[in-house]
Amino acid sequence: MWISIPFFISYVTALPGNSLLIFIILTKRSLHEPMYLFLCMLAGADIVLSTCTIPQALAIFWFHAGDISLDRCITQLFIIHSTFISESGILLLMAFDRYIAICYPLRRPNPQVTEHAGPAQVAVVEMQCLRVGDKAGVTSLGVAVPLVVLTAKDRFCWTAVIRHFTCEYIALLSIACGDLTFNWLGLAMWLVTVTSDLALLGTSYTYIIYAAFQISSWGAQAKALHMCGSHLLVILTIYLSGLSTSIIFRVAKTVSQDVQNLLSAIYLLLPGALNPVIYVVRTREIQQHGEKMFCGKETAQKAGEKPKRLQNMRVETARVRGLY
Repeated sequence: MWISIPFFISYVTALPGNSLLIFIILTKRSLHEPMYLFLCMLAGADIVLSTCTIPQALAIFWFHAGDISLDRCITQLFIIHSTFISESGILLLMAFDRYIAICYPLRRPNPQVTEHAGPAQVAVVEMQCLRVGDKAGVTSLGVAVPLVVLTAKDRFCWTAVIRHFTCEYIALLSIACGDLTFNWLGLAMWLVTVTSDLALLGTSYTYIIYAAFQISSWGAQAKALHMCGSHLLVILTIYLSGLSTSIIFRVAKTVSQDVQNLLSAIYLLLPGALNPVIYVVRTREIQQHGEKMFCGKETAQKAGEKPKRLQNMRVETARVRGLY
């Protein structure tokens, strides 16, 4: 079916792209700083979310393998919602890291120091990031586990057919019967968590942009805004895709089921496919290590020597002007 083509393309893009991003960050010591380690966690969450949903969807579209047990359905529900909450928490941690880097730069380790640090110092930074990342994981479990427990206790007496390619919480509630009061409370808790993360993200970037525009140097101001540009693009991709999909569902009541499934897949699949592209294109350090990996050391060294040659030319020009 034609609808399977976007699913396949997104998976082919998300899986190798995020895997390459994780490999580059983990194998290069100079990238073992909070921003890149959080990015590594985000890429891992994208791989989990894509692998949890797309193979099942492709099996339905290509082989008509639409049967799924209740245990598998509940497991998929848990993975989807816990991963989404984890991504929201990781984005919030990345926003705080950008806030400290721009508003309080002296409290953040210098990347040049990290590059030449010893294994013990790098391990300390890694452990600190893992401890902070564990808090995002605990939050996701605290939200996803009640949803799973409440859903497992429900009775599905209306029908056994879910008109969706994944076991989403709303899709399961639509076929459940009985008292669903606590289920809606669990959904409200999930929405409150995501909304609070989004509010904190907006507050952080309000301070970041305000602090960036207070910088007198235009070059430093542009560098500060460029540092946050990739993160803002990822945030807009994740949250705007989900918001636009919800609005379309509310407004367009005559949309076919295939189109509804495709729109629902946007906020699940599009961020995982675009995130590695955004960070590779806009992050010079990742580009350089990728060039070393695929194009050899000479190409990467030439690319890194260009700014040095320009700097040397400027110094020599200044010296010549000083003679006159």
